Amino acid sequence: MSVTTTLDRTGSETTAVERTATALVPVAGVASCLPVVGSDTLVPLVDGRTVPYANLDCAASAPALCAVADRVTEVLPLYASVHRGAGYLSQVSTALYEASRRAIGSFVGARSDDVTVVTRNTTDSLNLLAGCIPDGPDGAPGRVLVLDVEHHANLLPWQRSAGGATVLVGETSVAGTLAALRAELAAAPYALVAVTGASNVTGESLPVADVVAAVHAAGARVVLDGAQLVPHRRFSLSETGVDYIAFSGHKTYAPFGSGVLAGRRDWLDAGVPYLAGGGAVRHVGVGDVVWTDAPARHEAGSPNVVGAVALAAACDALAALPEGVLAGHEAALRTRLVNGLSTVPGVQIVTAWADAVDPVGVVTFSVVGHDPGLVAAYLSAEHGIGVRDGRFCAHPLLARLGYDAGAVRASVGVGTTLDEVDRLVTALHAYVSTGPVARYEIVDGCWAVVDDPRPLPTGSGLTGLVGTAAAAFGAGGPACGPAPA
Repeated sequence: MSVTTTLDRTGSETTAVERTATALVPVAGVASCLPVVGSDTLVPLVDGRTVPYANLDCAASAPALCAVADRVTEVLPLYASVHRGAGYLSQVSTALYEASRRAIGSFVGARSDDVTVVTRNTTDSLNLLAGCIPDGPDGAPGRVLVLDVEHHANLLPWQRSAGGATVLVGETSVAGTLAALRAELAAAPYALVAVTGASNVTGESLPVADVVAAVHAAGARVVLDGAQLVPHRRFSLSETGVDYIAFSGHKTYAPFGSGVLAGRRDWLDAGVPYLAGGGAVRHVGVGDVVWTDAPARHEAGSPNVVGAVALAAACDALAALPEGVLAGHEAALRTRLVNGLSTVPGVQIVTAWADAVDPVGVVTFSVVGHDPGLVAAYLSAEHGIGVRDGRFCAHPLLARLGYDAGAVRASVGVGTTLDEVDRLVTALHAYVSTGPVARYEIVDGCWAVVDDPRPLPTGSGLTGLVGTAAAAFGAGGPACGPAPA
């Protein structure tokens, strides 16, 4: 049964109309860093207008770089079978795939003896590595230490691995969390420590050098969840000493179904093949099989050639940016966003560590007393702004920080402009001062516009929209929505 909640201007919880005077004055000088596909896409609003789409959900999936789309268009006519075809185009496709592997490995500073495995995404990569953790000297399965700040992709694979996982509850400061990490490593033996390169909730991170030093001193290895780090900051395995890095193409401006696990060869050569199938073997008999080495050992079946090429093109485009341009662009946007949000009555910004430095462009916030799903639905329907709401596949962290009902996340990328950030802040001022214009209802746990008048994209073949902004204060929504009562 659907629960219907109607909100309009008269239901606003705030009445100070003068707050609209705090709308930001546009600041010139920060445009997009690299051109992305769809930056000029217009979307309909419930009042009948169309506006340019403001994509502030890059942390979930980033749009394709124009350079990536151009590269895909170039190679599609050359696509053929890979690795086992004698035809000319098969040879070309194989060469493209292996050249892409090398380019991706180079982008993350892979050492000469490292392996770069092409996967589907970060989740796929970390599940693969979970099956390669060797037993300890005593024959017991290798144990994994992970923090409670992690995305589920860097938590669940370790919890169901043979050695299981110990979840370390983070402290309120970076210094305190590092101290707790060192204490735990001194108290028990671990094979691997899994840590985020940048939180998908707050954009914050632990200093990689300090983590690597502590973990290596304890005789363990480090895997970095680079899903939110690699698209935003330069990273090098060889320079940092990190043992493994995992990241996704769809967050790195190459949304074509590719991901990467890169790092030390020995575990990957000896680990259980991730998929059993053709291409992962040297020989198969009726009762026996001889597996090949990594990376082919973990890439059974026909690989995603186009996805690998797309990701390599994205890596090349990001690497070609002058030093500091990417970080500077993002810092300007994030500063603008945080300062703007601080002017909106009732907005609280979510942070994990008070002393974190150089966070990436991910900012999560709540509007006190307002359902985050409704806020997200309103921003989309009435302002053409895309954000994410819910618990962001980071339930333990949101619970510890007191946001079991979820929050709203805005995230920027290379195609984001200051104007889009300003639009979000202005829209939030309008929300808290006068409330939504449209009426919204909770349908199957998600917020939807009542009698939504927005037309569907021409040629899409769609018959309706799907509500994805989860209701936190009403009926239970999707898995990344509010915690069950």
